[in-house]
Amino acid sequence: MTACAGGVGSNGSGSKGSTGSTGTSGTTGTTGSTGSTGATGSTGTTGSTGSTGTTGTTGTTGATGSTGTTGSTGSTGTTGSTGTTGSSGVTIEQQIGAATETANNDSDCTAIEPFYWEIGDSASSIVTGQVGTPVVDPASPILIASASKWFWGSYILQKTGGNLTADQTNSLRMLTGYNTFDSALCVLTPTLQGCLALRQNGVQDAGAIGEFYYTGGDDAVQGVAEGLGPDNDAALATELESQLGTDLALGYNDPDLAGGMKLAPNTETQFLRKILNDQLVIHDYLGVNTVCTNPVTCPTALFTPVPSNESWHYSYGHWVEDDPNVGDGAFSSPGAFGTYPWIDSTKTYYGVVARVSFANGAYSQSVYCGRKIRKAFVTGIEQ
Repeated sequence: MTACAGGVGSNGSGSKGSTGSTGTSGTTGTTGSTGSTGATGSTGTTGSTGSTGTTGTTGTTGATGSTGTTGSTGSTGTTGSTGTTGSSGVTIEQQIGAATETANNDSDCTAIEPFYWEIGDSASSIVTGQVGTPVVDPASPILIASASKWFWGSYILQKTGGNLTADQTNSLRMLTGYNTFDSALCVLTPTLQGCLALRQNGVQDAGAIGEFYYTGGDDAVQGVAEGLGPDNDAALATELESQLGTDLALGYNDPDLAGGMKLAPNTETQFLRKILNDQLVIHDYLGVNTVCTNPVTCPTALFTPVPSNESWHYSYGHWVEDDPNVGDGAFSSPGAFGTYPWIDSTKTYYGVVARVSFANGAYSQSVYCGRKIRKAFVTGIEQ
């Protein structure tokens, strides 16, 4: 048996434990015991194994290897062999295991399968999973509905460097009174301005200005004001890539800035990593200048898709999940068909639940599952 390593630290140097002597005339001598651990310093060198005793009936045991000397104290000892410690004090192995078990077994998650999920940080994906069949391919584009709003808000902030006009500030927070917009009509026309011209899509309720109403009309009107009215699906995608990066393979299924995007989950997670890396201006505007959204608790709110027993706030093209009872302050933009992208309140981790469902309330069901996966990962405790 090999002696265990001492605790990690910089510049410590534990010496080797000496070799156990050979047992005489017996069965295999037992292994020399391990060198003791250097305190907080660098790893003590492994004590060598006692050599094999010669065959016999009652050979004596090989003598114990002597103890390794204590390594000198390092400046900061890192975590030992049980795994890298996460920010919450649990190991990354515990975080991954808890998130995986929650995704696979929690009733809020099994209720929405099949789905793909992922959690990562600014550098890369940390853990991914597929639950149920058929498999949701993270490389294949899917309809993301209102998750499109986060891209549009990011585009405007990137284009302006965060120096928003009053109209931009209000439209990105759905305060401009275009409350009769029907996004389903956008599939009937090739251009943004064509969609806005259908039925009541471009009608403003002057009495509702300054009050929150969750809709796509604000973004459509602002898009026309930005000069994108004549743009079709391809042109809109190209324009957003011009600000957010041509490395993002963006696409639209119909010319609805607030709900018409069709892209791969891999593209969505790449976008979230760019935010965490502070490559996009919106990094500094997550959760900024929020407005209340629940008509039950907010006198300036008219309509929200969030269940009435939860009160979230809304910022520039994204939600802040800060309900006083169940919220954890995460930033997110769930879509009607079940896509749920998020960034945690510390801007350390991102995540996504990706699926396509046309069932009523698919977005909230994905939120219930996704936030449990997030909690499991952050705490290292299965939900």
